[in-house]
Amino acid sequence: MAIPEKRTGWSRLTLLCLSLELLLEADAGNIRYSVPEETDKGSFVGSIAKDLGLEPSELTQHGIRIVSRGRSQLFSLNPRSGSLVTAGRIDREELCTQNVPCLVNFNILVEDEMRLFPIEVEIIDINDNTPQFQLEELELKMSEITTPGTRIPLPLGQDLDVGINSLQSYQLSANPHFFLEVQQGLEGPQQPEMVLQSPLDREKDAIHFLVLTASDGGNPVHSGTLQIRVQVVDVNDNPPSFTQAEYHVSVPENVPLGTRLLKVNASDPDEGANGKVTYSFHNVDHSVVRKFQLDSYTGEITNKEPLDFEEYEVYPMEIQAQDGAGLMARAKVLVTVLDVNDNAPEVGITSVTTQVPENFPPGTIIALISVHDQDAGNNGHTTCSIPGNLPFKLEKLVDNYYRLVTERTLDREHSSGHNITITATDQGSPPLSTQAHISLLVADINDNPPVFEQDSYSVYIPENNPRGASIFSVKAHDADHNENALVTYSLVEDTIQGVPLSSYFSINSDTGVVYSLQPFDYEQFRDLQLKVMARDSGNPQLSSNVSLNLFVIDQNDNAPEILYPVLPKDGSTGVELAPRSAEPGYLVTKVVAVDRDSGQNAWLSYRLLKASEPGLFSVGLHTGEVRTARALLDRDALKQSLVVSVQDHGQPPLSATVAFTVAVADNIPEVLADLGITGTTADPQDSDLTLYLVVAVAVVSCIFLAFVIVLLMLKLRHWYSSRLLQTTTNGLTDIPASNFVGVDGVHAFLQTYSHEISLTADSHKSHLIFPQPNYADTLISQESCEKREFLSAPESLLEDKEEAFSQVNL
Repeated sequence: MAIPEKRTGWSRLTLLCLSLELLLEADAGNIRYSVPEETDKGSFVGSIAKDLGLEPSELTQHGIRIVSRGRSQLFSLNPRSGSLVTAGRIDREELCTQNVPCLVNFNILVEDEMRLFPIEVEIIDINDNTPQFQLEELELKMSEITTPGTRIPLPLGQDLDVGINSLQSYQLSANPHFFLEVQQGLEGPQQPEMVLQSPLDREKDAIHFLVLTASDGGNPVHSGTLQIRVQVVDVNDNPPSFTQAEYHVSVPENVPLGTRLLKVNASDPDEGANGKVTYSFHNVDHSVVRKFQLDSYTGEITNKEPLDFEEYEVYPMEIQAQDGAGLMARAKVLVTVLDVNDNAPEVGITSVTTQVPENFPPGTIIALISVHDQDAGNNGHTTCSIPGNLPFKLEKLVDNYYRLVTERTLDREHSSGHNITITATDQGSPPLSTQAHISLLVADINDNPPVFEQDSYSVYIPENNPRGASIFSVKAHDADHNENALVTYSLVEDTIQGVPLSSYFSINSDTGVVYSLQPFDYEQFRDLQLKVMARDSGNPQLSSNVSLNLFVIDQNDNAPEILYPVLPKDGSTGVELAPRSAEPGYLVTKVVAVDRDSGQNAWLSYRLLKASEPGLFSVGLHTGEVRTARALLDRDALKQSLVVSVQDHGQPPLSATVAFTVAVADNIPEVLADLGITGTTADPQDSDLTLYLVVAVAVVSCIFLAFVIVLLMLKLRHWYSSRLLQTTTNGLTDIPASNFVGVDGVHAFLQTYSHEISLTADSHKSHLIFPQPNYADTLISQESCEKREFLSAPESLLEDKEEAFSQVNL
């Protein structure tokens, strides 16, 4: 039969212009549009930008895109206009079959906000399908005794369109024996029936040819035809009869192929060929013929293709029983497909972040996840979960969408990455599940400062260490990664006795090895403290400090220093005084020495190295006191030369010596006579010069001025005498000060022990020591050492000194 062609281009365009409309509803928050089927690619559907309150140019900025599942992409977004357009040709019949309305649902994702907007587009049917019959020609056999009014059901025409475009009417070609009546079913489509109008006469017309035309209500009208051939046979007055008017059977969708689903049974009381019944499908959909097989002799219905609940839940069909004479009967069969949990949930990851910094706050969105199960009922209800030991959680959104967010702050040092397993499980029996995996890397943030292996370090180094020697090494670890864990070392700026620390130490910035830049002297530095800073290379940089305590170990590098007696600067020896009446054990003097070292290196011992009269004097081993070993005799020389050695206990030991003269006398003039000290006569040149000056002053000045000059000379002489005494009493203060404990005590001891007088009658060669009547075996207490007072002579001694001075001048 002839099939009307598709509409022409201009009719399609006209229909598009008439049918295209935008329907935007606020029902349940959905945005709804409608578009006719068969429109060209890129046809306008609706303005997404306008309905979202955005400008077209903002679609790309917000990352707006379409997310859908389970089917090919039917629509797309036009970024220039902000419109929703068709992505290709849409066939409503292929998409929705006979369902009305035909709705396509998807979601618009605003990616930067992770928001979803449900979209619903209704596909409007157009008249693009022609009504068709399953058969091109129908052959009927009718007994010639068939009574008028007999109704013969005719095959139904099928039009894939819906609404007014679907099949609307039937027409039967003119024939004197038959006319057409259309029965309107309560639930089903129109049922055409051919009614016998007048008795048949096989002898007159053995065959009748008719044409059944099915027309739709579209514009233009499309129609299809069925050729009907009616053969008039001899009498057969009993048609087949089914045992049931309707057959129902329910089978699971996973039933094996070739399974006997149902058996229909029709009987005919006629005999012979008139009672032999055959079965066939009548007015069934193509999908039924494709999936089911009917045994024409037994009436058994089997499945020849797998059944799918998700495709069809019910398969309606009509079975026709016909005897050998052409009489027929029909029965309805409904095959209900039961859902079986044969579809595991589908997990789709729409948007995912593969790397996040460890300092991202809780609630950071990692991924957008969609879950869908094609099964129905509990078999299609799904739950989504992740392992509980992860710092993440799932938040339920609309339409089985979830978003994966951080539950707490991530820590790269605890875990540098996470493999997240997302499990979707349905509620079927047995339940089916699907897993999806997301690998997430945690980017390092510089949140950990370097940490030293110890809270502080102590280092012991010998003094006089070589320059540039490595004295210690520190090590710090940083728990961060890459540059954030790259540690460099430096010394914290400081000063040592006013000198920058960098003058004494340096550190290797990469290894943390500390070097000394100059040797250390225990007598100058006994302990030092410096701070080492470890700084990473992150941004911002983090650092930590550690204290390094250096203790200098003493070495025997200082020889004893003799503080008393002090040798004159002109190279002569000092003179000590001993009376002739001195008894054995009389304290003549005391050799005072100190050692800048410490400990055993500073222990001193004294011994008499040389004496002009052996056995006359002895030296205390530990005190350094020089005493008479026996009484002085007349035969003993008045001048005794002694050399005393002072030695420490270091390894190797170091020593120093001092030489002095002991004068044996009872008074100072006697000492001077013994020593050969005499005054020198005045230089004649000096007298002449004085005379010249006096004469010159007398000539120039008057008597009054001469009196003033005389008075001035008297004042100068008095001042000169007092200055001489002051210089004499302060002689011992020229001893160099020491930084070691005990030196000031020695000064104090000298104050109480003896006083030094230099008699300078045109000569500094005389150096006299006057002992006091009090004797001391050891140094004075530390308290007196701390007073640090200048030495002063008692008044009696000053008087003796003035008398001696006058005698010398005489």
